[in-house]
Amino acid sequence: MPPRRRTDPAEGLAAVRAVEDLLDAGEQPPRAPLATAVRHCLEELAARHPGGSVEVRVPPFGAVQVLEGPRHTRGTPPAVVETDALTWVLLATGRLAFADARSAGRVRASGNRADLGDLLPVVPPRTVLP
Repeated sequence: MPPRRRTDPAEGLAAVRAVEDLLDAGEQPPRAPLATAVRHCLEELAARHPGGSVEVRVPPFGAVQVLEGPRHTRGTPPAVVETDALTWVLLATGRLAFADARSAGRVRASGNRADLGDLLPVVPPRTVLP
């Protein structure tokens, strides 16, 4: 069964694009659209890569479990990826590579399955009209 979505996909994508526009303008996104964008991107990741062996956390906005494999039910999962909201949106949209974010200390990842580099981006790039 696919994971339950809390965010309407159209509203989520609109929030992602609004956050991208603000970042491009050098502005800090307000909390509400940033929260919606983060949740949308987490839900997209979970929908595309279902499972329970890696937990992806973006406090305070959300967390999902992804990738087939051993599932945890209590305590700290065997693989955890955690980052801040802006970094997550950059990763999910392909504006920042996972390896670059990790080496810069913007992502904390532990466990042998915690490299999300091959799973990202999860949001399609903007369509550029001629």
